[in-house]
Amino acid sequence: MGGNLPMTVRHSARRTRVLFLAENITLAQVVRLVSLARQLDASRYEVHFACADFEPLIFRGTHFRQWPIHTVPRVDALRRVQRGERVYEEAILRRYVEDDLRLFDAVSPDIVIGDFRLSLSISAPFARVPLAVLINAYWSPNFVRKEFPLPDHPIVQWVGVERAKKYLPQALPFAFKHFAAPVNQLRKRYGMQSIGSLLEVLTYGNYTLYPDIPELCPTQDLPASHRYLGWIPWSPVSELPEVVREAGKLPLIYVTLGSSGDLAVLNAILRALSEMPVRAILSTAGRYVPTELPENVTAVDYVPGHLVAQRSAAVITNGGSSTGYQALAQGTPVLGIPSNMDQYLAMSVIEGQGAGRVVRGGAADARAIQSVLHEMLQNDTYRLAASRLQRASSAYDCHSAFSEFIGEVTKPGVASDIQTCG
Repeated sequence: MGGNLPMTVRHSARRTRVLFLAENITLAQVVRLVSLARQLDASRYEVHFACADFEPLIFRGTHFRQWPIHTVPRVDALRRVQRGERVYEEAILRRYVEDDLRLFDAVSPDIVIGDFRLSLSISAPFARVPLAVLINAYWSPNFVRKEFPLPDHPIVQWVGVERAKKYLPQALPFAFKHFAAPVNQLRKRYGMQSIGSLLEVLTYGNYTLYPDIPELCPTQDLPASHRYLGWIPWSPVSELPEVVREAGKLPLIYVTLGSSGDLAVLNAILRALSEMPVRAILSTAGRYVPTELPENVTAVDYVPGHLVAQRSAAVITNGGSSTGYQALAQGTPVLGIPSNMDQYLAMSVIEGQGAGRVVRGGAADARAIQSVLHEMLQNDTYRLAASRLQRASSAYDCHSAFSEFIGEVTKPGVASDIQTCG
């Protein structure tokens, strides 16, 4: 089947079936879909959710029909990303597509909402199931950008940052084509046309939904099938730690590397904080915790991140959009220590708006972190920029926008065409 097939959402007297399908390599890919799914009207929509596992912390209180699916092990995927390798070869995607198609047969969804499940660009059009993909706007071909940031690819260690930056514009088209190749090869086997390069693959679907605001991630010449939802909030339901309530006069620093941050930088962060007049809370997300912590740092597994960010003078994160946007939604600036391209892209837009700073993961020693954090604490312009984005974000309600979108595209008689990209 080709990529331009007319498609009509299936309807019957039953509630509309919405299938959410998350590739849970990182926590963010699951929680933002869960956040959207929770708010759908249960009297109108029958919600199904598919991912590799269903952590009680995330799915507690939900009544979705759960469907386990295969996902590349998180540790293996993150290791490949760190090495600059492809996570998804054609053989892996072929298994994914077969799993997707079995799932479609079992659920018979009216629409599928995917987050970084690249196989959906093959399985959904093959099964004639309407597809909406959730992807950050900084990955869009329509994003207004000056340049791509340089991730911590192994080649940076060999040739240095400046030399790698010099050749990045020439190398990226080949790299993006390389990462998109398995998808396009498998589409060809299913009788479909090539989508294009990586940006086109990541945003491919009947509809493309951006968990962003245009004030931070502007686009141009956006197709009608693309739309902004606004930032998607999520925090675990947990108690606010005592140290947050009793921070006193010292500035509070919230530290979290999430589920995908490079733990190698954690010791440098802790050393930097140990020599500063601050109190800090480290959220480990259930990952490694050093056996010895500085006296001014408290570690817990999970915290209600939005409440901690609200009370913090700064948030130190892996640079990803999830915690970065959570901080900005509270008017709190971000110090990002990214490693992969997604994290660098998120921090590049935050730093570009003056609401945060980047410390390169490969250069994140205690002195560099301490220097940047000291500047952010002393210079009000960072908090003012974060507050400006906080006000801008308040005009968007992701749940209302998403519910309106689902209602609009699942109306009887609504037809759509799979977009042709590239």
